[in-house]
Amino acid sequence: MAEHSAQASSTLDRRRAGILLHPTSLPGSGRQGALGSQAHRFVDFLASAGVTVWQVLPLNQPHEGGSPYQCMSVHAGSTQLICLADLKARGWLVDDALPDEQGALDPFNSVTLRKAHEGFMDGANGDDRQAFEDFRAQHAFWLEDYVLYLALKREHDLAPWWDWAPALRDREPEAMAGARERLADSLAQYRFEQFLFYLQWAAVKQHANHRGILLFGDMPIFVAHDSADVWAHRELFDLDDQGRPVHVAGVPPDYFSATGQRWGNPHYDWERMREEGFAWWIERIGAALEMVDLIRIDHFRGFESYWSIPVEDDTAMNGHWTVAPGKALFERLREHFGSLPLVAEDLGVITDQVEALRDDNGLPGMKILHFAFEGGATNPYLPHQHVANSVVYTGTHDNDTTLGWFETCDESLQHHVLDYLGHPSEPMPWPLIRSALASVARLAVVPMQDALALDGSHRMNVPGTTSDNWAWRFQWEDVPQELASDLRRLVELYGRD
Repeated sequence: MAEHSAQASSTLDRRRAGILLHPTSLPGSGRQGALGSQAHRFVDFLASAGVTVWQVLPLNQPHEGGSPYQCMSVHAGSTQLICLADLKARGWLVDDALPDEQGALDPFNSVTLRKAHEGFMDGANGDDRQAFEDFRAQHAFWLEDYVLYLALKREHDLAPWWDWAPALRDREPEAMAGARERLADSLAQYRFEQFLFYLQWAAVKQHANHRGILLFGDMPIFVAHDSADVWAHRELFDLDDQGRPVHVAGVPPDYFSATGQRWGNPHYDWERMREEGFAWWIERIGAALEMVDLIRIDHFRGFESYWSIPVEDDTAMNGHWTVAPGKALFERLREHFGSLPLVAEDLGVITDQVEALRDDNGLPGMKILHFAFEGGATNPYLPHQHVANSVVYTGTHDNDTTLGWFETCDESLQHHVLDYLGHPSEPMPWPLIRSALASVARLAVVPMQDALALDGSHRMNVPGTTSDNWAWRFQWEDVPQELASDLRRLVELYGRD
């Protein structure tokens, strides 16, 4: 498809380089990274490397499995990312408070965050208290539903909302009023915890933007069934009278899985959303754009048509495509926002209609170099096929690391890759990193694992599996002293600044 002429007004206004690293992968002593000093140090590392984009995965509160693509809310931040050291520095958490291990903060019942709330109520100054009240007012459109959802979920031993007492499941006014009164202390606590997340993320964003770095967020197209969003807006989803989905989302068999992927998310009631002027989407994207500068829409093709799987099926093989009103949705979004700083995740089965929806809205697509070297010279992921209005990756969070990928290629494919790349003298993954940076694509993104030349034991996620994912981290001692200067040299060599 021809490149969209309106691209000059988009966020991809010049050639940039980015690093993909979720905050859970930041260094630290606990189970996962957090939004404290290590996040700020990583921003400084990016700046020293000449990298001007930090891409993250969804930042929302995940369910027990830890997947950032299956969360309890499309708005609520993950309390496991809250930095305890920052709370101590603010004087809201004293040294003798019972410490949860960083990254193990229970989203339903964190002793340490309760202590922080007490410290805030006892010692916060007027500016901090006003900031809290401003946060509550600005985010009330989702916050009140979320904190009540979380409190009720805890009260029901973490059962999903459709298994709650029917009056609460169905949000009957009298039952809701009683719950708000009965659970008032929990609601206050959960509001405060969301305030902490947003406060710390805002500080990271301010530091990044001050250093010339854009934050690149990630928005799953679908919403977890067990979430505050579906419970509070059942009318916007394709559910039965008991709140259970009729069909669920996923993708057909593809490169990642021979049986497809059955994600289990409920589908939207797109006609109801259209009748309401797509107000839910306007709120969702507007709130996201307050947190990040650029958003990747995961599974963009679902806006044109989506894979609908009978809820009783265990795999995605028997699903079918159903047309979605993407054209009308994006017309409405452009009316409201003007230019759309969005990137279309357009991987998998992509039709002419999906490409038209992407290009008619001037959205960059994605080019994955791991997918480039099979199928001949017309493969659209090969660098000589790229267009400027796109984002090129060596691989993504769903891929093996580049070194791991190359090591598992058969010998003939390895020879083909090296032949295409000009028989480089550098070891993998650097030839592929160079190829990404040299591409005409305006944004080139390299996962941190590739920048560190790590093998396949360091991958972030294996699609279609539910264990041993989302746990990868790096430590600063893993970072070669010369890495920042090496990256900066390549960034400058290929005109990405």
